[in-house]
Amino acid sequence: MNKFGLFVAKHRKLVLIIATLLLLPSLYGMAKTKINYDILTYLPKNLESVKGQEILNDVFNSSATGMLIIENMEAKDILKVKEKVAEVEGVEEVTWVDDFLDISIPKEMLPNELQEMFYRENSTLLMIKFKNESSSPITQEAIVDIRSVLDKQSFLSGMAAVLKDTKDLADKQTPIYVTLAVALATLVLMLTLESTIVPFIILISIGYAILYNFGTNIVFGGISYITQSLAAVLQLGVTLDYSIFLLHRYEEECKNFDSKEEAMGKAIAKTASSIVGSSLTTIAGFLAIAVMELTIGRDIGFVMAKGVVFGVISVLTVLPSLILIFDKAINRFSHGTVLPEFRGLAKLVTKHYKVFILIGILIFLPAFYGERNNQVYYNLDESLPEDMESIVAFRKLKDEYNMMTTHMVLVSKDVPNHKIKEMIGEIEKVDGIENVLSYQKLIGPRVPENFIPDGIKDRFEKGDYKQILINSKYKAATDEENAQIDKIEKIVKKYDSEGILTGEGVLTKDLIGITDSDFKRVNTLSTLAVFVIILIVFTSISIPIFLILAIMLAIFINMSVPYYLGHSIPFIAGIVIGSIQLGATVDYAILLTTRFREEIANGHEKFEAMDISIRESSKSIITSGLAFFASTIGVAVISEMELVKSISAMIARGALISTGVILFILPGVLIASEGFIKMTSRNWSRGNKQKVKKGRIIYENK
Repeated sequence: MNKFGLFVAKHRKLVLIIATLLLLPSLYGMAKTKINYDILTYLPKNLESVKGQEILNDVFNSSATGMLIIENMEAKDILKVKEKVAEVEGVEEVTWVDDFLDISIPKEMLPNELQEMFYRENSTLLMIKFKNESSSPITQEAIVDIRSVLDKQSFLSGMAAVLKDTKDLADKQTPIYVTLAVALATLVLMLTLESTIVPFIILISIGYAILYNFGTNIVFGGISYITQSLAAVLQLGVTLDYSIFLLHRYEEECKNFDSKEEAMGKAIAKTASSIVGSSLTTIAGFLAIAVMELTIGRDIGFVMAKGVVFGVISVLTVLPSLILIFDKAINRFSHGTVLPEFRGLAKLVTKHYKVFILIGILIFLPAFYGERNNQVYYNLDESLPEDMESIVAFRKLKDEYNMMTTHMVLVSKDVPNHKIKEMIGEIEKVDGIENVLSYQKLIGPRVPENFIPDGIKDRFEKGDYKQILINSKYKAATDEENAQIDKIEKIVKKYDSEGILTGEGVLTKDLIGITDSDFKRVNTLSTLAVFVIILIVFTSISIPIFLILAIMLAIFINMSVPYYLGHSIPFIAGIVIGSIQLGATVDYAILLTTRFREEIANGHEKFEAMDISIRESSKSIITSGLAFFASTIGVAVISEMELVKSISAMIARGALISTGVILFILPGVLIASEGFIKMTSRNWSRGNKQKVKKGRIIYENK
């Protein structure tokens, strides 16, 4: 690495020119990368509920539906609205009562099921079928066009409308997230580093890496809006410490070399070995997320792992080039920092190490209990602002029409109508069923079959399938809803063993089941991967155990906070936070432990070795921890999307908690276990006894 380091230092302008030119294809890739706002599309394709959705899309062309509530409007004016909506590009058809009876006929002539479906005291309901799926650009544009013909008496609901509002909110807020993250991170760096210019240089080099990362997302075709909202902020927070490690090493090497180029070459070489090892743990944490069965994990995991790789490359190429090019300005605008020398902290932690170990043990059990008993929510609407247009309409649909969720049943066309009527009779007896709508219920003595328009029949019977709509009073992801789904599935399978039940509630139920297994899989894999990497880096069996236990304690404390505050967290947080916190902040533990090993190898007694380690590592650890906190806390404060807000808050809090655990509890564990570590590690030297004794005396006299 010495040759590589010297090459970068001597050819810094060439390196920077190449790096800048590579931004052009990155910007193109960013513009062409699609953003997915529908979390349910990340469910595995082999699920029966997902296959049901595909049948609805392919056979019934029910790719997406919208519900339009119109209040206090006469029938003739409603018809005009219906006609305008039907003319919108991307709308397949609009269904209302005029498709069954002339509007001059009293609505009381309608079957009870249709009255309940289409009317309430002062409002009526229109069902809109779109030609494409909810997240399609055509459907999204159709939402805009439909809203343009509506007035304040009209409320458009449905997944397509929710996704449109989510997209608009995310697009509006993501630039604010990044700007605030950069501003707060800059503030922290200006207070903790010795130059006014260096923070800007560090953030510019990370900016290169972020643009490379976002540009190469085009290879995935698209990424989720969660990834889009958080990736830049996370990448900034996660890779900032690598920049700080390089800077501090360069400042140290400048004392040993007259030439700044040689000092930078040596700093790159020495930093490369440490940050590559550290980055591998972070990459492992993100790649563990990528093995989730819920494929949004693959989305987040691959993007963030790639971001860390680009971050390391940028730190070893772009950052050194910028530092050397702006060397005069860096020295000209130097100043003091707010950080102390940490002698008092080092003395406190080493002197009272047993107390801090005891504190860690006492905190562990309540933290573990809180982490295991968090309340989790799975519904997208719960993470969005209450005053959002689609959410206001969603609440009306649920409150006035009792349509908390709608299930769709698909059975074979060979199941006779009388059997379907029997099946519907059983379904209607299940607790929490508001109403059931099917072609079989529409036909009867009051409405002959030939009276039903072909368009309505096609809505319920097409190709090899018959469709039944079930409106539930229960909310998705509740125990009542899930029990209801189980009962309906048993009834459907009794009449058609190949019958399928799908819909928001069923998909959400599957999401819950997958999340539980994903949580265990991701935590196990991320812990195992980080264990193996630390084992290789330190050639030790015991060190990985102690470091992971320290970070796991920090994770448990972080994840238990919502439980003790009585807050619920989004389902995705429980899966990804642990891996992110483990992968991102284990670097601090590795840095401290590496320095401890180095001082032990230099012949220092374990107490003095830890004293030196804390004094020399604290600046880097605290600067990194505060910068990671600063880059994410802004998102947590200003975000209007609860899902993004919760994840950002937990990441920010986790950075501070991990920093505290590494600086206060881990040192005591390493001191108390130093003898055991020596027995279970290679290349763990304690030096000669005379020097140990001398080191001990020096330490005691401080």
